[in-house]
Amino acid sequence: MAVIGIDPGTAITGYGIVEEERDGSLKALAYGVVETLSDREMPSRLLTLHDELSKILLLHQPDSAAVEKLFFQRNVRTALTVGQARGVVLLALEERALQIGEYTPLEVKQAVTGYGGADKRQVQQMVKTLLELDEIPKPDDAADALAIAICHLYRTKYKQMVDES
Repeated sequence: MAVIGIDPGTAITGYGIVEEERDGSLKALAYGVVETLSDREMPSRLLTLHDELSKILLLHQPDSAAVEKLFFQRNVRTALTVGQARGVVLLALEERALQIGEYTPLEVKQAVTGYGGADKRQVQQMVKTLLELDEIPKPDDAADALAIAICHLYRTKYKQMVDES
């Protein structure tokens, strides 16, 4: 099963596609970012995000998706723009009829490192280790997206085990 993880943002949206192999190991199929131009108006930036993400989904055809949940931020303006990007991401995923999981940063950290208080570097190191990569994925948004995909794979597997018992 291939999962696309997405770390939404207006300027930079990270994506990472992870597949679980038959033996249970994880493999990174693709990762990167969608960037929008800061000199453009918000509707244009959101359209760019939608179009680029749609191309990625068409190219890689993941089986399901996971998106970071918007958590309360002190900066209301930032929260609103991230919320707009997140809405566009959810729309693009729904257009492909993908099952969507949504996870808080705490849930992602717990799933990937086993500790909800893990710092960014610890999460990135575990992503590198779990996916058997030569180096930590860059930029950070792509590494975060891979972590979100890993979280979704682990949560889905756990839910299936619980449902079967």
